[in-house]
Amino acid sequence: MNYQRLISFVYMLLLVAVIAFAGYCLWQLWELRQEYTRLRQVESDTRERLALQEQALRDSQRMLERLRTDPVYVDMIIRRRLGYAKPGELIFRFEQPEDILRPPAISPDPSAPRTPPADTRPQPAPRH
Repeated sequence: MNYQRLISFVYMLLLVAVIAFAGYCLWQLWELRQEYTRLRQVESDTRERLALQEQALRDSQRMLERLRTDPVYVDMIIRRRLGYAKPGELIFRFEQPEDILRPPAISPDPSAPRTPPADTRPQPAPRH
């Protein structure tokens, strides 16, 4: 009987070891699945950013090509972005509608001093 008890004990010990090993493998598999899911999300986000950057590159290349070949476009860009004007022209600048309609900044504490919104209006064009 002692021999039979020893064999039963060894089988039980072996069964516990197999169950522990299977649990460890399942736990590792679960962690790998989570890592795989996270990496797929990172890949998706990276592909999306790549597509946006490729579109921005195409836009920049189109703009560069127009700057090289289209003098009317160059004149328009200089006027809009740099605020230049031809001799004798007058430039009128108007406030943006969102600046007019934006409510003033309100502090949570009524006794606290109010800070006015930053002046984001474009500066006057240089006169030639």
